[in-house]
Amino acid sequence: MSSLLQLSAVAKSFGAVRALKGVSFDLRAGEVHALLGENGAGKSTLIKVITGAHQPDGGAIEINGERVSHLTPASAHKLGIACIYQQPALFPDLTVTENIALRLEPASAARKVNWPARRTRATELLKRIGAEISPEAEVRSLSMPEQQLVEIACALGAGARIVIMDEPTASLTQKEQHLLFAVVKDLRTNGVGVIYISHRLEEIFALADRVTVLRDGESVGTNQVHTMNEASLIKLMVGREVSAIYPPSESEAGKAILSLKNLNCMAGGVKNVSLDVHAGEVVGMAGLVGAGRTELARVLFGITPADSGEIILNGQHITISSPQEAVAHGIAYVPEDRRRHGVILEMPIAHNMTMAIHRRIFPGAWLQFGAERQLALDFICDLGVKAYGPDAPGGSLSGGNQQKVSLARWLATKPKLLILDEPTQGVDVGAKSEIHKIIRRLAKEGLAVLMISSDLPEVLGMADRIAVMRGGTIAAMLPGKSDAHTVMAAALGQTK
Repeated sequence: MSSLLQLSAVAKSFGAVRALKGVSFDLRAGEVHALLGENGAGKSTLIKVITGAHQPDGGAIEINGERVSHLTPASAHKLGIACIYQQPALFPDLTVTENIALRLEPASAARKVNWPARRTRATELLKRIGAEISPEAEVRSLSMPEQQLVEIACALGAGARIVIMDEPTASLTQKEQHLLFAVVKDLRTNGVGVIYISHRLEEIFALADRVTVLRDGESVGTNQVHTMNEASLIKLMVGREVSAIYPPSESEAGKAILSLKNLNCMAGGVKNVSLDVHAGEVVGMAGLVGAGRTELARVLFGITPADSGEIILNGQHITISSPQEAVAHGIAYVPEDRRRHGVILEMPIAHNMTMAIHRRIFPGAWLQFGAERQLALDFICDLGVKAYGPDAPGGSLSGGNQQKVSLARWLATKPKLLILDEPTQGVDVGAKSEIHKIIRRLAKEGLAVLMISSDLPEVLGMADRIAVMRGGTIAAMLPGKSDAHTVMAAALGQTK
């Protein structure tokens, strides 16, 4: 296979920080080349060099066999390089058709717009990837997975020869993942080279031909995927054995902290849910996307209050009409989308960690910044947050460390029940292991944990009991050591 892209000893520094230390990487026509590494390993910097967003300090870049001395985003686009990011960069107030046209049509002030041709092209591109999206829909009305599919359609329409996919399945449903995999295989068949970045190792084994691992800004190995296994990949990524990604439970279930009896919420699609969560246990919530797991969490946190049924917390019947009431009752909720609802990226870590306890940390008219800073320092140490200090902005942190900051905010409220929605989504394997250890430690300290996850191995590895949801209700309660087939059969409504 011919080489589409060749990087030789590429280096890039930001001040005293050496983000890339002489990385070499190549991409062949008709292959899927996975790029792996922990957060902070240099993946994002390398991608920005390839797309022209960063100029390297040293090394060489060749595209289609020709050396490129000064790559810019515009020249990268002309050379057939397209990048599909985890957070789509679309115009929310424009339609799908208009967004695709902006990406694919040359800028011209004196050109008549052919709207029928635009709509036809958008329809064909969406159909090619199997996306059931109206070309006339405004982007702001689309879900995050649908926006990602529009990004993929743009890349296909541009006739890209080098396609970079950065965590493309992080927010896709199972059906949409299958569509994406089919698109990737179609691109490979047509001679396109795909650089595929994902923290989900099962995707690497399903799609990739070769894999390159970065660690601390250096390439530590390029291998054929079929010669590797999950353990060897993890060792390359973190530089050590991670044998306890799912640490064993060290606590026994105590009294019931939360009891739900026939809970209903028409607005959230929650129907007749009965569930117990005990002190010292992790109850995993499994189910397909749309099964009602997040909707149940929102009911418990008072975002969409229940219409009927009983909520019993620590033996007392309570009603929860707002998040403020939920917090007052001792319920904490770490939401799925940490960038929108978990961490304010522009705000310092200390402010992020104390947002839920302002009245306690700033009583009356007195601003106790010393107390806030000390609390943040304690959580940074306790949770192992890798940051320059409590004054560093949330946006300067890796995904795993942002998740720890989001967790610290709610631990500061001293909850009795902790609800975690996709606690390790989009974080690397090392950070995932650290977060799992924190969850186990919190359970050992007597906290009741309700953990929602679309990562079935995570549910099987972490849960003491598994609540499987389907159609807004609990379809099955299973022991933590259940097998994947049993869980999926319950999620799909299959009975023996």
